[in-house]
Amino acid sequence: MRSIWRQGNRFTMLPEAKRFLPEMLQAVESARHWILVELYLMESGRLTDDIIAALGRACERGVRVLVLLDGFGALGLKDNDRERLVAQGVALRFFNPLAVRSFARNLSRDHRKLLVIDGELAFTGGFGAVDEFLDAWYEVAVRIEGPVVSDWVALFARLWRSSLTRGKGDRALVRGLMPASENYPKGDMLGRVVWGQGYRYQAIRYSLLRQVAYAQRRIWICTPYFVPTLRLRMRLVRAARRGVDVRLLLPGDRHDHPGVRYAGQRFYGRLLRAGVRIFEFQPTFIHAKFSVADDWSSIGSCNFDHWSLHWNLEANQEVQDPGFANEVVALFERNFRASREIEPNEWAARSRWRRLREWLFGILDDLLTRVR
Repeated sequence: MRSIWRQGNRFTMLPEAKRFLPEMLQAVESARHWILVELYLMESGRLTDDIIAALGRACERGVRVLVLLDGFGALGLKDNDRERLVAQGVALRFFNPLAVRSFARNLSRDHRKLLVIDGELAFTGGFGAVDEFLDAWYEVAVRIEGPVVSDWVALFARLWRSSLTRGKGDRALVRGLMPASENYPKGDMLGRVVWGQGYRYQAIRYSLLRQVAYAQRRIWICTPYFVPTLRLRMRLVRAARRGVDVRLLLPGDRHDHPGVRYAGQRFYGRLLRAGVRIFEFQPTFIHAKFSVADDWSSIGSCNFDHWSLHWNLEANQEVQDPGFANEVVALFERNFRASREIEPNEWAARSRWRRLREWLFGILDDLLTRVR
């Protein structure tokens, strides 16, 4: 399966859960034929209760519902909720359930986020079915309509049938899930699905590197877990030095994994000296993953840290469209205003304790990337 640019799509940016969650639940209620759900995080709670109820109503209408969860990310989904899903008629499978025989294989996780309705409509982003998305974490999603939906369906189907996926859901259920092309909207946007499979297939990384290398005006990246590879750091530095407006939107003190933040902060100094501007979001933990480089945009599941790029299955929606890029730019600008910009002189004067903390967590991150 190859990443193919497809014309004739319509993409809608959906910032914040208060906008995308109602749209996604409404889409589930409107489904007529089939629903695909793929998530990394799903934990028992208020949001999951709403999702299970909506999927159950779909099953009652005769809709085929397939739910694919990560074997580790779904550990917080209680047994009674799993039983409710199956009892309602949902086909449920889990990618790579934890096993004692292979530590390294356990590190490979399905980090993708996807909802597909009847092959006509899809949503992706960084969302999950955990209550933090209701009011504690900042997230975005993108609504997808058009020919590119077929690539999301194919990506889901391939993993549903994978030998690493387990569960009572029949592997053959994904046969014949063909998008109804006659129902596509008359869109005019160019887009493609791009994905990564850890160190085995890194199309997302290569796509970003290419955009950074050739951008002329701006490169703005939002990611909650920023521990970039040497190649990405070097390209960001070169872009800033040649006059490109390079900005990073990263979490502030409110972080679900502070150690990852500290590991990434050890790179701030060189980036700041090169002219890269770094903003740390203040209101909440920002869990969103989106980027813009000139007229190119990307929204999806992939964080630009070693873990996502080295181990996880990831997928992003790329859009090549100036109008959509302007929407993403406007979203960045709103979030920059709610952030604290890191000043180079202030950062250079930080304490020895903070420098030691960055060094220690940096060593730990480096060790984890070498596990096989």
